[in-house]
Amino acid sequence: MADEPTLLPPHMPGSPPPPGAVLADRDKLSHINTYGDLPRWYRDYAFNCIDCGIAQLWTAEQQKWYYEEAKGHIWAVAVRCRACRKRRKAGGTSSSADPKEASP
Repeated sequence: MADEPTLLPPHMPGSPPPPGAVLADRDKLSHINTYGDLPRWYRDYAFNCIDCGIAQLWTAEQQKWYYEEAKGHIWAVAVRCRACRKRRKAGGTSSSADPKEASP
C-alpha cells in the first residue's frame, strides 16, 4: 500500500471506501463513546512491529473483528506482530521501546 503515513487509525475514512475495504456494522459499534465519527469501513493497515521490526499487515477483517466483536477501543491499532504479542503475554522480554523495561 502506497498511502502516506497518518496519525489517524486506518478505519477513519474520509470519502467512499477504497477497493477491498470491509464495511463496518455500526450497530456493533454501540460500545464506543466518542464525540468523533464512527468508522464506516476498514482497510488493510501495514505497520512494523515495535518489538522485532518485521513488516506486518493488520487486515480489514481482523480490524472488523477487533472493534465490533472484541469491543476494542476505537483508537487502538496494531503495533506488535502475533509472535511478539504472545511472547509479551507469556512474560517474555520485549524491546527497550517498552518504558516499563527501560533501565534507569
